[in-house]
Amino acid sequence: MQFSPIRTVIIVLVTLLGVLFAVPSFLPKAALDAWPSWLPKQTIVLGLDLQGGSHLLLEVNREGIVTERLGDLRRDARSILANDNGIGNIITTNAATNSLDIELTDPTQKDEAKTAIEGLQNTISSSLFAASGVEELAFGETPDGKLTISLTDAGITERMSSLVAQSIEVIRKRIDELGTTEPLIQRQGTNRVLVQVPGFGDSVRLKDIISRTARLTFHMVYPGMTAAQAEAQGLPSGTEILDSNDGGKELVYEDVALGGESLVDAQPSFDSQRGIPVVSFRFDTRGAITFGEITSANVGQRFAIVLDNQVITAPVIQQAITGGTGQISGNFTTASANDLAVLLRAGALPASLDIVEERTVSAGLGADSIRAGVLAGIIGAIAVVTFMVIAYGLFGVFADLAVIVNVGLILGALSMLGATLTLPGIAGIVLTIGMAVDANVLIYERIREELAAGRSKISAIEAGFQRAMGTILDANITTLIAAVVLFYLGSGPVQGFAVTLALGIVTTLFTAYMVTLFIVGRWYNWRRPKTLAIQFVRLIPMAQKFHSWPSVGMQSPSRS
Repeated sequence: MQFSPIRTVIIVLVTLLGVLFAVPSFLPKAALDAWPSWLPKQTIVLGLDLQGGSHLLLEVNREGIVTERLGDLRRDARSILANDNGIGNIITTNAATNSLDIELTDPTQKDEAKTAIEGLQNTISSSLFAASGVEELAFGETPDGKLTISLTDAGITERMSSLVAQSIEVIRKRIDELGTTEPLIQRQGTNRVLVQVPGFGDSVRLKDIISRTARLTFHMVYPGMTAAQAEAQGLPSGTEILDSNDGGKELVYEDVALGGESLVDAQPSFDSQRGIPVVSFRFDTRGAITFGEITSANVGQRFAIVLDNQVITAPVIQQAITGGTGQISGNFTTASANDLAVLLRAGALPASLDIVEERTVSAGLGADSIRAGVLAGIIGAIAVVTFMVIAYGLFGVFADLAVIVNVGLILGALSMLGATLTLPGIAGIVLTIGMAVDANVLIYERIREELAAGRSKISAIEAGFQRAMGTILDANITTLIAAVVLFYLGSGPVQGFAVTLALGIVTTLFTAYMVTLFIVGRWYNWRRPKTLAIQFVRLIPMAQKFHSWPSVGMQSPSRS
């Protein structure tokens, strides 16, 4: 009953901090802008169900992964056979069986070729804790003597799962570049990604930003032959035809001269000479050296900048570029140049993503949810407050004051932590109100029992708080464990409920014991009552009396 100054300061300080962090969420924007800079300005982040926004469900494109992987294997196999071992070969892709057929110009080199291509075997794993990986490739031979390299089903599935984890990180970087707060980005199953961005209503732009692969590569344009001539006469070895941004086609070398992974920055800018929006980029040290070597050795040749297998521009190299910087020009608007810069800064997606589900939640639906949730909270709070006053009189008022502090601390904690408040989160706050007074009920009933046992008023109050605390801790810790499990294993709304429930448990333990005891102690030292009236209506004896009433028309069965 005697509070030390340090204990008093802790209670007052925690309560004030909770209020200070909670208040900005209830202020209009003009008042918040005028809020002193030394006070907290962070507000509670509302979830998708409360403030509206965009919802996308993305799926990794299996066909695209297989096609791209076969293309990489084809280049690697040709390089390791022809360049490293001097083995002539013709490689064709068999899309129906997800395999490559290798025809050797000299059949006597078959054993040497087998040994060489088996070095391409790759063991992949989508989990850091996996005991062993999955072999991605299977090697064989056709009846007519061709060697084959096939992608295994297990390898494709494992690669897809691994690429989902990489895609999540790239998507997160892209959305962070848009300046949005608290996006929800998480895996669903082995090949899907769920993206929810509260407060971002332009789903078309979001879809374009997220789903574009944005793989930037640099290729030398094949000299002396156009794409139309190559289509008519046949592709030269090691070349491919790509669509161009201007509606035409370009014949380029398959080998990537320089990859976009060497980019360290990309910014939208404006070309003052041509008066058009462009994207300026900068390479890292290694990329700058490679870029300088390529441009030095190919002055007068065309150099294609390719984004997602489409040629954006293919200018002629006028002179060596050794500074490690350059520009990408095309039919850009200011907005599209900015979006391309965002994509390049965030990095390329490791795989193509298809839109499986798309929803836009309007802010009006969120406002209705907020009103319904707040109304439910107010009704629940009034009912709890009324019950406590009826049941415990003045001590019920003390408990109600602690509950008000409790709700303020929850809102302040949500604001301070930047956690997202969802509609189930509001339900968690309402549930916390009931749990908070439940702790006070245990304390007050214990005080009543101590008084009935003949203890003094001060001794009964102290014993009531101390002895009931063990039961309160047991009940709340078990609930806290359930909240933690819900947070880590649940998703979306379930996590929102778990956050407010866990915060409510922590604040309940603080307010039910510290704050309520502080109020009771200050009241007792001020009033020095001769008796303690713990309740107006003794509900438990009434319930016991009700259950003891004899039943009507019921007889016990006779025994033989």
